[in-house]
Amino acid sequence: MFFLKNSKKAIKEYVIMTAGVALMTVGVYFFKIPNGFSTGGVSGVGVLLGRITPLSPATLIAVINFILLIVGFVFLGKGTGIKTVYCSLMFSALTFLLEKTVVLEGPLSDQPFLELVYAILLTGIGSAMMFNCEASSGGTDIVALILKKYTKLDVGKALLCTDCIIAVSSFFVFDVKTGLFSVLGLFAKAFLVDEMIDKFNSCKYFIIITSHPEKIMDYIIERLHHGATVNEAFGQYTHEKKYMIHTVCKRMESIQLRKYVKSIDPGSFIIVTTSSEIIGRGFRSV
Repeated sequence: MFFLKNSKKAIKEYVIMTAGVALMTVGVYFFKIPNGFSTGGVSGVGVLLGRITPLSPATLIAVINFILLIVGFVFLGKGTGIKTVYCSLMFSALTFLLEKTVVLEGPLSDQPFLELVYAILLTGIGSAMMFNCEASSGGTDIVALILKKYTKLDVGKALLCTDCIIAVSSFFVFDVKTGLFSVLGLFAKAFLVDEMIDKFNSCKYFIIITSHPEKIMDYIIERLHHGATVNEAFGQYTHEKKYMIHTVCKRMESIQLRKYVKSIDPGSFIIVTTSSEIIGRGFRSV
């Protein structure tokens, strides 16, 4: 049973990672590469070098990712992670496949800002899906981890430094307009990824004040498979003895719980708040 549960979880994670890589690949190939947007990462390096070398961006992305994976194993050992290897190789393969099957002569439209929005949305959501599964597309993430290991920089600052250098380089390789779009895209993507990760992990925290705690507790434990904490309380307004139930659940489960509580105790008082992350059994592990 434990093995089956772990297998289902692993399959779900790899499906999410694959979808994330696909979104990121579409954003990079159809929007970043044709416009020269270098918002950091290996794709940004590929866009820059593709302009000044005879090699295509897709080929450069594949080569750089492969080299960085080897460097990661040398300096970080198993810290590189099998999930990151999977996402990195798939990203390189899909980009190379699109280059061979869908040839682009230039940008899809004459609206660079619109294309930047799509580039940031697709790559940002894709990256967030991978990060949520404790994976990444490799590339500059590996550089950041190496910098963290051998310097005093933390991963966030190291990653920002490497991506900023890549984005600023677009001023010199392309032009001022492309450079400005690249820097704007870098910061927009950083905020989007953080926001998306919070959305993926968000849960609902319930405080239920009721006179009928038994049935509500049974529903939480037997139907939702979550725990709860119960305290006795005294209603100052009604001067009646009450019970206060504390529990957390996922977003879809919160709708079911609210309906059930009101069907059992129409006079109950429910406080619902959103938590960006719940760590513990049934939710996320540390």
